[in-house]
Amino acid sequence: MLSSSPAAKMSSPRTETPGLEPQSPKEAEESQTPAHSSWRTGSGKEPSGHHVDGTRLSLGTLKQAFSRASQRASTRVSKEDAGVLRRSSCALFRSLRRALDEGPAAGHSQATPEVPSEVMSAVSQQASPGAASKELKPEAEGKSVADLITERQLLAALEQLLHLETRLVAEKASRTFEQDPTAFARRAMDVCLHYDGLAAEIGAIVRETLGADGVDAAALAELARVVRAEEEAHPAPPDDGDFLRTPRRWRQHWEEAVRRSAQERVRRPGAGEAEAASGLAQLLAELGGVVRRDLQKVWQEVQPAYSAAGFPAWEVYLRAFHGAVAQRLQELARDARGCEQLYLLLDWAANVYGSPDFLGAPGLALPTEPLPPLLAPDVWARLESDYTSFLEARIASCFDRILQLEQSRWAAAEGPEVLQGLYRAPLSTDVHMLVAEHVKAAGAISAELEATTLRICTRALGLFVPRFEEAFLASEAVSDPHLGAYINACEELRTSFLSRFPGTQEELEKPLVAATCSFQKHLLRGLQRDLQPLFRAVWTRGWLAGDWLRPLMDKVVVFAGHLQHVARPRAQETLQEVHRFVVREYLAQALRPRERFRGMERLRGSQKMSLDAQAIGDIFQGLGSEATWLDQAIQCVAEILGETYKDDIQRHLETLIRNYPDIRRDHVLAILALRRLGRRRNQHLLQHAQDLLRAAAGAAGAEAPRGRVLFEEIKVPSAMAMLITCI
Repeated sequence: MLSSSPAAKMSSPRTETPGLEPQSPKEAEESQTPAHSSWRTGSGKEPSGHHVDGTRLSLGTLKQAFSRASQRASTRVSKEDAGVLRRSSCALFRSLRRALDEGPAAGHSQATPEVPSEVMSAVSQQASPGAASKELKPEAEGKSVADLITERQLLAALEQLLHLETRLVAEKASRTFEQDPTAFARRAMDVCLHYDGLAAEIGAIVRETLGADGVDAAALAELARVVRAEEEAHPAPPDDGDFLRTPRRWRQHWEEAVRRSAQERVRRPGAGEAEAASGLAQLLAELGGVVRRDLQKVWQEVQPAYSAAGFPAWEVYLRAFHGAVAQRLQELARDARGCEQLYLLLDWAANVYGSPDFLGAPGLALPTEPLPPLLAPDVWARLESDYTSFLEARIASCFDRILQLEQSRWAAAEGPEVLQGLYRAPLSTDVHMLVAEHVKAAGAISAELEATTLRICTRALGLFVPRFEEAFLASEAVSDPHLGAYINACEELRTSFLSRFPGTQEELEKPLVAATCSFQKHLLRGLQRDLQPLFRAVWTRGWLAGDWLRPLMDKVVVFAGHLQHVARPRAQETLQEVHRFVVREYLAQALRPRERFRGMERLRGSQKMSLDAQAIGDIFQGLGSEATWLDQAIQCVAEILGETYKDDIQRHLETLIRNYPDIRRDHVLAILALRRLGRRRNQHLLQHAQDLLRAAAGAAGAEAPRGRVLFEEIKVPSAMAMLITCI
């Protein structure tokens, strides 16, 4: 005989033994009436007073009994499994309340609702999956449902429960419980608790599957047979809340158990204090290891066990772990702080979990439908936004650190290195590494983040260059080698950025070119300060007798030696500018003479100018200057001053104006003043020069080529003073 049910405890004060089990099908057939069957421990009739108010009293007592039974069941299952018990029992309570509330309203003539014939047919089909008769397997005969569940003979336990439920429904339909509604409640409670126990055991099997003890293939096959048995009996189960009409839905229980198991597994890494102690990087590494190992185990051991019973399980596990990882990652994302942690999450989601070889087994099957994104679009967008916000501050801080490093080198008086023939400053290397590192890291996440990071770096570099220029020029480390090194650095950054990141031209071209020009000007300014005093000797009697040009050109040669370590485009520009400066200052000093020559002194001065012009041109040509257009300026003036045939002076003047369109009337007056012709000839030449200048100014395209400016920057005495001198 079976032990007493938990419902019997509600109506009998007698001492009862534990082990609440319904009868086996064989014993159940020997029972005559439910009210006096072996479902209760005590025998005999119940007190009549109990029957009078059995409906209300039994419902309250039923709730107390269910609470005690749930507490006892919770000692065997986890909190998640307890939720299954509560949900299953809620359906029972709704069904019982309808049965108990509707009974008195019908005058006890119909204490329980009528069950439609199609429901009975469905229950009958559910009671016999895989077997044509009610007989059980030999090893299951004589065992209670609880024993069968404990021994994990789940299909046999399900068959017994279906048989008991079928009998209970039939007796309810035949109004057997019309005089004792609580008897139906007690027996229904027993069936419900054992269904919940079966569900809890399914959850335990799933939970143990990924544990350290290995895979119980027999238990998994048995579980699969239970799910398939119900689905074959009920392909489309109703869902109206009626406990007696709604199948258990074992597939749903199993899938929920798989999801709970996956969530439990992915939450183990970083649980408690481990997360703060190991850091986010270690936590993600452990999480990835757990997921990879578990999925490999599912594919290699769990899936074959289920497949042997015709029950595929791989995709359910894959989606369960995917959802669990997504949930865990979103939890970590809420607590992520700082640039490193945010990047770790983005990188792990995109490149670790999202990599094709994450599962570690090439033969793993892909899901039939694509998995949803690991992080929801809004979460991903927030992570990227937070990351770029932190990144802006980080990049600005890195540029501050680069400036500090350069300042420390200035303070230590460290000169730049010469690599591959060029001055090399660590500045360009540091900037390149900074930008390339962050852009490459962002590109590994997404193209959008790469573009955003590049814009941040470009904007920060554009703000850094003027600050660096100002700090350097205000320091005491300004020297030709340093200036050459920073010209090279700016030029290298400009060309490399524009070639690698064409979209940065608008933001970087202007500050880098401005810095390069500024360094070039300071480089020239130092040479100009050294050369300026030497030009004072031009067109003096000391100049006629001495070799003033050698010390000047020696300084130019030394300066040109530094330019050999500057990138060629900028070195050539600077050398041409030095060439132009020497010719310009020579002419400026000659057109503003400190002494005036007459007769033979003027002829000697003209010859000296011709020699100087030839020497200057040869030296700069030897240094590599391509500004050959400057060679005729001093020579033309020397020829005008030394021309003995006065009618040819006009020809030399025409050559000068044609080669240097930026010459003005005042410059012509200054040259004629040096030549000291008569008033009439001076007026004739001046008028002819003015006609040529007007024609040159009015002709389209007659302006000097860009950059060919010489006389425009030469200041001469006022026109009135020159005119008086000429006359």
